[in-house]
Amino acid sequence: MPDPQQTGARQLFATGSTATVLCDGAMGSMLYGRGVFINRCYDELNVSQPDLVRAVHTEYLQAGAVVIETNTFGANRLRLARYGLEERTAELNIAGVKLARDCVRQMQEKHASQAFVAGAIGSLGTRTVAPAEAYQTYAEQIRALVGVDLLIAETLTSMTEAQQAILAARAELPGIPIVVMVTVDDAGNCLDGTTPEQAAALLTQWGADAVGCNCSEGPGIVLSVIERMRTATNLPLAAMPNAGMPKVVDGRSLYLTSPEYLASFAKKFVKAGATFVGGCCGTTPAHIRAVRGALRAIDAQVTGVAQAASEKRQSQIDPPPLAERSKIGALIASNTFCTMVEIVPPKGFDTTKEIDGAIELHKLGVDAINIPDSPRASARMSAMTLCIQIQQRVGIETVLHYTCRDRNLLSMQSDLLGASSIGLKNILCLTGDPPKMGTYPDATAVFDVDAIGLVKICRDLNHGLDIGGNSVGSSAGFTLSVAANPGVPDIDNEVRRFEAKVEAGGEFGITQPVFDLRLLEQFLDRIEAYRIPMVAGIWPLTSVKNAEFMRDQLKVSMPQQILDRMGRCPTPEHARAEGILIAQEMLAEVRARVQGVQVSAPFGKYKAAAQVLGFARG
Repeated sequence: MPDPQQTGARQLFATGSTATVLCDGAMGSMLYGRGVFINRCYDELNVSQPDLVRAVHTEYLQAGAVVIETNTFGANRLRLARYGLEERTAELNIAGVKLARDCVRQMQEKHASQAFVAGAIGSLGTRTVAPAEAYQTYAEQIRALVGVDLLIAETLTSMTEAQQAILAARAELPGIPIVVMVTVDDAGNCLDGTTPEQAAALLTQWGADAVGCNCSEGPGIVLSVIERMRTATNLPLAAMPNAGMPKVVDGRSLYLTSPEYLASFAKKFVKAGATFVGGCCGTTPAHIRAVRGALRAIDAQVTGVAQAASEKRQSQIDPPPLAERSKIGALIASNTFCTMVEIVPPKGFDTTKEIDGAIELHKLGVDAINIPDSPRASARMSAMTLCIQIQQRVGIETVLHYTCRDRNLLSMQSDLLGASSIGLKNILCLTGDPPKMGTYPDATAVFDVDAIGLVKICRDLNHGLDIGGNSVGSSAGFTLSVAANPGVPDIDNEVRRFEAKVEAGGEFGITQPVFDLRLLEQFLDRIEAYRIPMVAGIWPLTSVKNAEFMRDQLKVSMPQQILDRMGRCPTPEHARAEGILIAQEMLAEVRARVQGVQVSAPFGKYKAAAQVLGFARG
């Protein structure tokens, strides 16, 4: 009977799997940082100082690694001979497996989370070894790695090493998957001159289960290599760069690539097709923890799409008709043009300005106030709290922006039940900006689900079901809206995600502010097959610097003619007037194709938003 753990490891390589596998980081540089001299044999520490190795494994598991590598990178006969330890090859490898397996077992017992042990196999440390000797060297090591869930052959310098490692693995541990990663020079080629495309094709032909690149000169070159490998293989890819080239400071080799920098590349690795992501020399549990945050956000988006496509759970409760759930729902259901203004919560306690603005907008006939949920991950008053104050003190309906960034599933259900109970019936389901964009970049993101999964949760609550499929007694009665950004570079992905949001239960859409109306028109054409009523986002610019900031920092498509118009304004007053005029012109152009408009109030300029809407209602 197959080992359940090893069967689970094989599933990591399954064709069509969408989950990203987080691996650990460096072992050697972690041990060095704990005072182990560089002239020591680090593999021998498995026997002489096991607690030191065990502590590193544990830190990586606590950081979120799903795969940890045994401390056996250099535990082959040729490398061990440098220390006179070649006759202890089997002993050191067996001890390495036991240490890692014990750490995984303890983590599973405490946290009931699954993790896997990878047997680490390094390069032979010489470029002159013959194929037969390379095979025998690897076979001896791999034979002693019995009990691992998978093998990782890494930092390989030649195709000879790679081929013999694969052959030895197939002979000594048949059925155990093997990841094979090469290291490259600054031109992106293996140290024997093989190109990434050639390496990927050969490794695929020889029977590797996944291929990739590790170490090298940091994340940038590794990204380039796996992008090239993807053109030559359909196998899962692995990306495990080092933390840049080390710098010698006071006699110590230090790696200066920050955890945040590596995390930013983790997203690029996944976009390039990587399944296995981790770190090499110089990376630490802090790096892996940062990468974990980035990967959770990505995987939440992927699983959200899958959740949207899953079969809807059965319930005896049907939500009220859309027209009866809220004023906004009634306007959307009757195809009546609706108007909304965005009011951002304050950074402190005082809501006087926001309440006064809502009163003024309500008198003008605005249909609803949109309340963002800590936009750009800024620390602000709870959006839900401001919604409650505005509805109770002003009497105008609100649309609550609700994000997945800050809350786990239990908190989401609690919030949503409370929102429905107190009369907040309009929910805009959002994934949320990552904390690193905001004022407290070290804050932890949750992302149990993304916007797609959140829509599904709200849809189920509308049918009287909680996140576990249990009855909550009645319908939440939410009017569900979803976001769309017609101006993103990857419009194909945006269209796919919007379709999934509609499938999950979205009832109308709200776009991000758009300045290039051609992009909005194209997006509306692309979603025609699953069209729901759309509300267009409008932003009245306040200055040419405001326009340039949105173009450069927020990556909003900004037509040159708008920049020119704003740039010609001689005074701030003229610029604000021109921004309002541009917004009015845009609204006039899109009105025939949308069911409403949401106008932002930049820097709390509610009168500017009112002027745009006054034109719209004229």
